[in-house]
Amino acid sequence: MVELHWDLDVALGDKTAKTLAKELDLHTVEDLLRYYPRRYIERGELTELDSLEEGEQVTVLAKVKEVHKRSMRSRRGSIVEAVVTDGTGELKLTFFNQPWHEEKLQPERLGMFAGKVSTYRGVRQLAHPDYKLFVDEDTDVRSAAELYAEAIIPVYRATQRLASWRIEKCVRTLLDQLSDVPDPVPDDVLRRHRMPGLAETFHAVHRPADRQRLWQAQARLRFEEAFVLQTELARRRASTAALPATPRRSASGGVLEALDAQLPFELTRGQRQVGDMIAADLGQEHPMHRLLQGEVGAGKTVVALRAMLAVVDSGGQAALLAPTEVLAQQHYHSLMELLGPLGQRGMLGGLDIGTRVALVTGSMGAAARKEALLDIGVGDAGIVVGTHALLEEQVQFFDLGLVVIDEQHRFGVEQRAALTAKSRDETRPHVLVMTATPIPRTVAMTVFGDLEISTLSEIPAGRADVATHVVPVQEKPHYLERAWQRVREEAEAGRGVYIVCPRIGGDVADDADGGGGTGGDIDDDAVPAASAGDPDDDLSDTAHTAGTGGSAGTGGTGGSAGTAGHVPGDASSGGESGSGRQPIAVLELAEMLREGPLEGIEVEVLHGRLGPEAKEAAMRRFASGTRPVLVATTVVEVGVDVPTASTMVIMDADRFGVSQLHQLRGRIGRGSVPGLCLLVTDSPAGTPARERLDAVAASRNGFELARVDLEQRREGDVLGATQSGRRSSLKFLRVIRDEDVIREAREDAVTVVSSDPELREHPELDRAISAFLASQDDDYMDKA
Repeated sequence: MVELHWDLDVALGDKTAKTLAKELDLHTVEDLLRYYPRRYIERGELTELDSLEEGEQVTVLAKVKEVHKRSMRSRRGSIVEAVVTDGTGELKLTFFNQPWHEEKLQPERLGMFAGKVSTYRGVRQLAHPDYKLFVDEDTDVRSAAELYAEAIIPVYRATQRLASWRIEKCVRTLLDQLSDVPDPVPDDVLRRHRMPGLAETFHAVHRPADRQRLWQAQARLRFEEAFVLQTELARRRASTAALPATPRRSASGGVLEALDAQLPFELTRGQRQVGDMIAADLGQEHPMHRLLQGEVGAGKTVVALRAMLAVVDSGGQAALLAPTEVLAQQHYHSLMELLGPLGQRGMLGGLDIGTRVALVTGSMGAAARKEALLDIGVGDAGIVVGTHALLEEQVQFFDLGLVVIDEQHRFGVEQRAALTAKSRDETRPHVLVMTATPIPRTVAMTVFGDLEISTLSEIPAGRADVATHVVPVQEKPHYLERAWQRVREEAEAGRGVYIVCPRIGGDVADDADGGGGTGGDIDDDAVPAASAGDPDDDLSDTAHTAGTGGSAGTGGTGGSAGTAGHVPGDASSGGESGSGRQPIAVLELAEMLREGPLEGIEVEVLHGRLGPEAKEAAMRRFASGTRPVLVATTVVEVGVDVPTASTMVIMDADRFGVSQLHQLRGRIGRGSVPGLCLLVTDSPAGTPARERLDAVAASRNGFELARVDLEQRREGDVLGATQSGRRSSLKFLRVIRDEDVIREAREDAVTVVSSDPELREHPELDRAISAFLASQDDDYMDKA
């Protein structure tokens, strides 16, 4: 009998084990048993030859009539062709570069042949059919054939050197030697949900007797994945609750009360409710770990500021960590505008009741940096806004009580930990994580399950509506000409226009706007490249394409650019990805617009290769109206707030994911002027890329669009496996589809952890969690 932890060389032999390790990275018995079939086929109803129809999946009982091998005409290799007959009709069998079939398929041999019927030059055939030959013709051939036809056949993801049938044979060998195995799901949980044990499940999923048992096995594995994940999240919540933290309560007559009295607008009901939750968390003796998510423009910044001021009132400091210098600058200016004299204590015109706001970025001059570090170190700066530069050893806080992390997915684990470790004693600072990317409930339960979650869905009063339209340049090129006319009209009326492109352009070989800038700060302009699905050589599946990190790489945008001729790129190809041209670039498009449709209009450019001072100056000119048209990369995706901006044109819109388009659109309509967003594409109607754009145009509900986005992406994108280059270890669970499963698993996990926090009584569950964590992107399980 084999055991799960055994190496495969012990169970299958050294040669087979080496092949499995090299081709599939499988090393133990459990590795192979958890390498589940990617799909299943049924050979099809036993069929008479003269009743076959093209496209049918069939099994036929027939006798070999003739067989021969010949060389291919146009390339190296051979073809084995056999003709089989059932006495009334005939069928050809074809095998490419598999010469051993000539010896096996001897004339007069009786067998069962299964495959998909196709026609080649008017002759019906099965290409590369599965077959089984009878040795003893005295057997009840008809009954055996019917059983063979009805069997459910597992199909594994294979490689060029390791076919599916070879993997099936190895799995079958292990299953024949498998006894009862330790189960990560506790017995009482299995009984409550009436699920089979792990050994029975392995048999049913690899060698299903029928569809019912297969479904039960898959359901059990789906639950197991959710349960293992939710148990780890429950452990983390319990661990966080056990850490010490200093309670931070706002004082009566403090700076928070003063801010509320001077705000020029009414807080929404949602802002007040979330504010009360955060205040309650801050008052506890264990650290807050809360995720604040909200629609674009829902007012997260005000909520975060009120939390930071509550900490200031208690004598502590708050740090706001932003992923880019542009966003850090925007936050700094927004906070200073909201605070007014309350943010200038000790300065001319400042109020003594207030505090100071310090800005720390990598590009700061030495004098400004020294002054900011001094204010932070002695506690004069109650609020500190910064980029990754905040993580440097020289930045020392007087009493760090709250860390606010904006767009947290842009930071690594070590970076976030470095900031939360800057508290002055053994206590931990409270943590508030913010995201403007709407997260469906099931995803939040799965990916952010160790955080308490608050949602702002109400948009503050006074925000204008934004109309969104798709501009299909292949079908209606004159629409783009009208778009440039509209841009000119808006600019001449004194309103701002964003024009977003996927690339920077210029002479740099790889100019995806992925980062750098200066001073160690990272810019966020990149549109991640598409990643192809895994080819399966023995299944002929079409490789699919899925964007990474929220960007789906399909399509391209050529087309007419009005009076200026054509946008750079080949407009003739259209359609889905693979058009063979580069996406439109900022530098080329800006120049074309200056010389063509927008001649006489001041056009600004903004991208990640500009230095911090140049970026800030560009944004200042755009916000002031000096240069009313801003051609930019996705550096404007989050945090940029220009109330006078009314219009956005997104070129090659099909190069972006749904959630990213929603984020970009959120930059307009932030004042009282109605907004217009134009999604320019050459993807034909009916393609997945076009359907995404149509969905964005049809809805402004970010949570609804987030579901659309995730339904079109692989599970690994949600969990970070795509970014790490690994497959997600969630093979059956789907976070969008399986809400009920996740909820039940969460309840069971909480029960287990509450009675056994260290999982000493559940060693197999503890081991399963360790294996799961080892399979994931290092950053996945540390979102907060």
